[in-house]
Amino acid sequence: MTIIRQGSLFRLQELYDLEPTHRFEAVFSAIDIEPIFAVVTKKSRFGRPVDLNYAAMIYSLVARLTERIPFIKDLVKRLKNDTIFRLDCGFLVSDTVPSEAAYSRMVTILSESNVLEEVKETILYQAMTEGFITDETVAIDATHFEAKDQAPLKEEKPKTEPKKRGRKSKEEREQWLIEKAEREANLPLFEKKIENQLDVPLEQLRAEISQNPEWGVKKNSEGKNVFWYGYKAHLAVGTKSQYILQSLFSSGNLNDGKAAIPLLKGIHERVQLPTLRYQTMDAGYDYEPIYEQIHRMGQQSVIAYNKRNEPEPEGFDKHFAPTCFREHSYRYDSFDQKYKTLKYTRPKECKDCPLANEGICQKIYKVKITTDLRKYTAPARGSKAWKTIFKRRTAVERVNAYLKLYFQLDNVRYRTGKRAKVHFDLVTLVYNASKLAVDRINASLNQQQVA
Repeated sequence: MTIIRQGSLFRLQELYDLEPTHRFEAVFSAIDIEPIFAVVTKKSRFGRPVDLNYAAMIYSLVARLTERIPFIKDLVKRLKNDTIFRLDCGFLVSDTVPSEAAYSRMVTILSESNVLEEVKETILYQAMTEGFITDETVAIDATHFEAKDQAPLKEEKPKTEPKKRGRKSKEEREQWLIEKAEREANLPLFEKKIENQLDVPLEQLRAEISQNPEWGVKKNSEGKNVFWYGYKAHLAVGTKSQYILQSLFSSGNLNDGKAAIPLLKGIHERVQLPTLRYQTMDAGYDYEPIYEQIHRMGQQSVIAYNKRNEPEPEGFDKHFAPTCFREHSYRYDSFDQKYKTLKYTRPKECKDCPLANEGICQKIYKVKITTDLRKYTAPARGSKAWKTIFKRRTAVERVNAYLKLYFQLDNVRYRTGKRAKVHFDLVTLVYNASKLAVDRINASLNQQQVA
C-alpha cells in the first residue's frame, strides 16, 4: 500500500500568525530597538553579504534573559529546535539561526557604544509619560557579581627599606608634603576623595569609572569578610514604582560611596521627576559630599549615621536632638522649608519638672540643617517620619535580588569589563521593560474592570 503525503493547507508562517498570544510581545513592545539595530547593522555595501536577522538577534537576547537561558550555546540550540520560540523572537522561517560567534561579534559592537544606556532612558521616559513613576523617594545601594575572567595570581611585593626612625627635619617634611600633594593630584578621579566629584560633569564621571574586574571585599551579616573577583552594580531605584532610575557598572573594588554622586547627578539631570523629595541610603554612604550633593539638588537625605571614632555629643542625644537640663531629648516637631530649619519642642518629661519655670530649659529649639548637613536632616534623625522613609530603602535590595534570581545578573558569560557591561546594561534594560509591560497590562485590566 502506497503512502500518500497530504499537502498542507496553510504555510507555517500563516499557522504562527493564527496563534492567539505572542509570549514576548508585551516586553518587546516596550523596547525601541531601532537605535540598537542602527549600531549593529552593516554600514557599507562592500564586504561579506548580510544574511543575519539582527533585529531578531537583539530580541532573542532579551528573550534569553526572560526565559533564563544560561548560555548563548543553549540559546542557539533552543532557536534551532524550537520553531515557535524562533518565530516569537522575530526570525522568519527562511532565516538561518545565528551562530555563537555571530552573537559574540554583535556583543563586541555593542560594547563600543552607549546605545543600550540610551534605550534604557527611552524606556524610563515612556514609563514616566504614562504615569507609572510617581516616586517620592529614591533608594541607592550596590550589589556585587563575579566575573568570568580568571583572577590574576597574587604578586609578591618587593621588600622596601625600613623607614628612618624619628621625626623628619623641617626641610624633609616640606619636601614630603610636596611629593604627597603631587601624588594625590595625579591619582585617577575615583581614587581621590569623594568631594573631588562635586564639581565634575556627569559625562566625565561616568567616563572615568573603572570597569575592569577587580578583587572586592565586604562584610556579611555575620561580620565576616566576603571576597569576590568581579564587578559591582550600583542602582538608584524608585521605592514605590521599583523602576531602576539610574544604574552604574564598576569594578568590584570601588567603594559604594564613590558611586553615589554620579547616580545622584544622573537623577538630577536625566530624570525629570518633580515628585522626588528624599534620597535614602545605608551607612556605607555616610559621607559629607553626598549630603552636599543632595542638598544642591533641593532634596533631603535620609542616610544611616556611621559613627567614626567620634566623641559623644554634649547637650545632644545619639540622634543629635537637643536635651534638657536633665538630659531628656527634645521632640522633633516640623521642618521649615523656607528657612531650612528643624523645630524641636520641649520633652514630655519636662511638663512636671520643677526646673521648667526656672528659665533653664527653653520651650522650643530650632536649628538650621545647613549647620551640619550630616547630623541634621529633614525629617530629623530618630523621628518616626525618618524611620518610615528609611524603611523604604528595602526596595533597592529587593530589585538587586530580582536581577540576580530572575534576570541573570550574576551569570556573566563575557570576558573583559567592556563586554560584561553589555550584559549589565541588557539586564537592567530588560528589567525596566518587563516592569513597563506589567504596568501596562495591569492598567489595561483595571480599565476593563471599570468599564
